[in-house]
Amino acid sequence: MFNTHFVLSFALLLCLPLLFLFAPRILPPKHVKISLPDELDDLALFRRATLASLHAPGSISRLGTINPKPKIAFLFLTNTDLHFAPLWQHFFPNNTDRKLYNIYVHADPSAKLTPPGGVFEGRFIAAKKTERSSPTLISAARRLLATALLDDPLNHYFALVSQHCIPLHSFRYVYNNLFAESTQYPTQLPYLSFIEILSDEPQLWDRYTARGKNVMLPEIPFERFRVGSQFFVLSRSHALVVIKDRRLWRKFKLPCLNTESCYPEEHYFPTLLSMEDPDGCSHYTLTRVNWTDSTGGHPHTYRAADVSPELIYKLRESNTTHPFMFARKFSPDSLVPLMDIAGDVIFRD
Repeated sequence: MFNTHFVLSFALLLCLPLLFLFAPRILPPKHVKISLPDELDDLALFRRATLASLHAPGSISRLGTINPKPKIAFLFLTNTDLHFAPLWQHFFPNNTDRKLYNIYVHADPSAKLTPPGGVFEGRFIAAKKTERSSPTLISAARRLLATALLDDPLNHYFALVSQHCIPLHSFRYVYNNLFAESTQYPTQLPYLSFIEILSDEPQLWDRYTARGKNVMLPEIPFERFRVGSQFFVLSRSHALVVIKDRRLWRKFKLPCLNTESCYPEEHYFPTLLSMEDPDGCSHYTLTRVNWTDSTGGHPHTYRAADVSPELIYKLRESNTTHPFMFARKFSPDSLVPLMDIAGDVIFRD
């Protein structure tokens, strides 16, 4: 007969795979909380950025004798290497147009990254840990916005992208499209924010109640709750709305009970801006994403074999007044074929 200890040990070994398989369903959901020190650091940063914006030129022309042109702040949010840094290096101009943009990178400090050089040199901001489907991604985006607001008063648009995003046009094309309202670049334009804001998603109620049935009340009734893409292009006025907010943030930073429906980074920004200034937002995004065969909340991933000029042309197509200017999600191995068509296709508008 088998030794009792041997039988118990063998049974335990057989149960371990089952434990790993079913534990996420049995154990209570993991609550990702933002620590008080991190919260206080962010509040101090937001306060400095807000105060600096109050003293920023109501008329930018006071900054110099020649009225300077507004800039686009590109905000990279990542927890891995910036796989497409070589492609972005070609996107960002190195001639006189280099004065028309700034770059800021929020890289998860717990991830081991290899910082790229070139235009990304010295552009990594003080960052905190991030985790998918948690309010830490909201904090990271707000941190990027505040840093960019504080860094340069000429930053008038703020484009949030991920390490999986690629540009679909040249920088000059993107710039001219965003600032097409005027060729004189006045300082008080009502710039439109390009952010997806949806109110008719079939899973909206599940997402609204992810923290509990009545938790979002009274600040956010269900009919005011919105969903949208995590990645956006915000105007300066709306960037300030985001970093000044305290009321809605108190709700969205709460832990979720239903983690399968919890995507706060896709809810906070559309809900806040829809409540504050719906007419100042496009309600659509400039970043193309393919959700036709999404798995686990992740969109379709384009791989090396998918890359072609035809794919780029198709990804640009839009039903709005603006074409798509960025796209995700691309796998790292697609960099080589993308670089092969960069000059003749991607950056030739």
